[in-house]
This record gives sequence, C-alpha cells and structure tokens, in this order.
Amino acid sequence: MLPRDFLHYSLSSATASPMRSLLTTIGIAVGIASVVLLTSIGEGIHRYVLNEFTQFGTNLISISPGKSTTFGVSGAIINTVRPLTLNDAESMARLPQVEAVVPMVQGNAAIEHGKRSRRTAIYGVGPEMPRVWQMRVALGRFLPLEDPRLARPFAVLGSKMRAELFGYDNPLGRRIRIGGESYRVIGVLTSKGQMLGFDLDDAVYIPTHKAMALFDRDSLMEVDLLYTPSASSEAVAARISNHLRQRHGNEDFTITTQDQMLATLGSILDILTLAVAALGGISLFVGGVGILTIMTISVSERASEVGLLRAIGARQQQILLLFLGEAVVLSGLGGLVGLLFGAGGAWLLGIIVPALPVHTPWSFVLLAESAAIMIGLISGVAPALRAARLDPVEALRTE
Repeated sequence: MLPRDFLHYSLSSATASPMRSLLTTIGIAVGIASVVLLTSIGEGIHRYVLNEFTQFGTNLISISPGKSTTFGVSGAIINTVRPLTLNDAESMARLPQVEAVVPMVQGNAAIEHGKRSRRTAIYGVGPEMPRVWQMRVALGRFLPLEDPRLARPFAVLGSKMRAELFGYDNPLGRRIRIGGESYRVIGVLTSKGQMLGFDLDDAVYIPTHKAMALFDRDSLMEVDLLYTPSASSEAVAARISNHLRQRHGNEDFTITTQDQMLATLGSILDILTLAVAALGGISLFVGGVGILTIMTISVSERASEVGLLRAIGARQQQILLLFLGEAVVLSGLGGLVGLLFGAGGAWLLGIIVPALPVHTPWSFVLLAESAAIMIGLISGVAPALRAARLDPVEALRTE
C-alpha cells in the first residue's frame, strides 16, 4: 500500500462516521485545552513570582535577628531573638566581597503636608538603598552618606507618595511631618511598583536611626547585603555567619540568600504547575478512553472490511497500521482543536483579567500536541491488534 493510499484510507475512515469522530475528537480537545489553559496559568504565576523576587537583583543576602534552635532533648526548642544593631551592619559592610549594606526598619505612620495627611509605610534605610534594591532617583538625590546616628531629618518620597502630597508641584526642599517631626524632602524615586502586595511607590524613606526612634526600636528588623556578582552566595553567607557569631557569641540570627529563596519558590511553583497540569491530564485520560471505546466499536463494525482487505493481500502489519493511523488522525485533530481553544482561552483570560499572569510557552504547545498523538496511538493499539488478528474467512462472513 502506497503512503498516499494509507493516508487517504485513514482520513476516509475517520470521516465515514462524522458524528462519532466529532465526539471522539471533542474528548481529546477538551483534555488538551484544559492542560494548556491550566498550565499557562501555572507558568504565568511561576514567572510572576520569580520576577517579583528578582527585581531587586539576585546577588542579595538578607540577615534578620532571631533563630529557632532545636536541641537533642525532647521538647527543648528555644527561640532566641537578639538585637541586630547598626554596629553589626557597619561591621558587615567591611567584609570581603561585600559591596553595600542596608540596615532596615519598617513601620507605618501618618505623613502630613499642609492640609493633606496620609498614613503609609515608612522605611528606615541607609544611603546605599538605591544600589542594593535597584531603585533609581527621579528628582533630587537620595539620603546622604553620613554617620547614621547623627543623620539629619531628610526624606525621600516614592513616586505615588509624591503625587498624593504634592501633585505636580516640585517637592524638593519642602517640609513634611512624620510622627510629629519635621523632615525636608530631598528626593523622589522612580516608580518601582509592587512587590508581593507591598507598594514601594506609596512609601517614604528616611534614615535608619530616625526610623528606629520613630518606632521606638533599639534594633534593626533586617539587614540587606549586596555582594560581588562573581562571588559564591554560600561562601559569603558562611563568612557573614562566622563574623556575627564572633560578635554575638552564638548564632542568634537568620541568613537567607536570594538563591535559597528562589530555589524554594521554584520547587513550590513547579509542584503547582505539575498539579494544575495533572488536573487537565484527567481530561486527557478520559479522551484516551473515548478513543479506545470508539476504535473497539469500529473494529467490530468493520470486520467484513478487514476480511476483504486480507483477502486481496493485505498483511496483518498493514491492518494494524491502518487502525493505528485512524486513531492518530482522530487524536491529532482533537489535539489541534484543543490547542487553539487552550491558547486562545489563555490569551483571552489575560485580556479580561489583566492582574492574572498567563504565559503559554511554545515548547509546551508542541509537547501537548505530541501527548495527544501519543494518547491516540496508545489507545488504538488494542483495537488495532484485534483487527489485525481477525481470521479473514470469519471476518468476510460477518454482516
């Protein structure tokens, strides 16, 4: 049998019963569409979260006070929280391969200017914050490099905070009140957007020591550290750990590298993507069962046709390939329809709900179509083997 005859026979067999073929392809199409749509949502969320965490760079290390330690005695879990001070931050800035350090304190307070008042986030940070957090100054300058304990009452506004307090007016040199104390505005940052729900544009940035006094704190909430890109995060983290243990006497702090955070997030989000794909895979399984059922019925109905083909010289292998070809055609067509609906649905969902991140990688589209064809091939094996093993004489007698 020539290849074109083989293709023509497979297509004609699939179109001989249009309603049956339509129902079969719908089963595969629904499965592929579900897999593509759900995986597009999962992949979009995956990319969104990773992008949120990498917008501040990837060579960052965070040090926070306190560490939970479990001893060998049952129930002996002791939580130790020791102050992380400005002196600690300054000493870490002098370590090898450390480029910049940001001692940070955060809280909420009322901001006043004239008759306008707004309660928002206050970040007490050091002068290296734009470099470490990868933020840029749009107007004026950032907090000056000076002794943090003698820092002057300067403030830098986020872009949204500037619009709320001053509108289109130039805020540089103007006075605002934070917690009853007067601050002079010396800069405005470019828009950074939100990071996991925190609006960095709707905030005010003041010197760390001023924020500690404002929120009545005697220690830092966190120290963010920028290290040399060529350095190993594990080596830098180990050096910081040894340094702080020498200063504090024990390990009463927690060090988190950006690599650790991304690895943890990546594993969680990979599981999420696999979970949503598995939900769609259930529909694919149902579609595969549908092909198996339809092909089994088809073999029973076309037994005389198989007998005729064997009588004119068709071999068992050719009969097997003919029925497998029909199953592949049905599943392939269903896969293409499912891809169109799945990718189109993901695109439409992204337009209707812009806040929902959706991404459909082309590599996955090819994988989904290959999966549809493979499911058709596997589902068609049993019916095709049955057709190939029919006795020609008995098959010709079948009505």
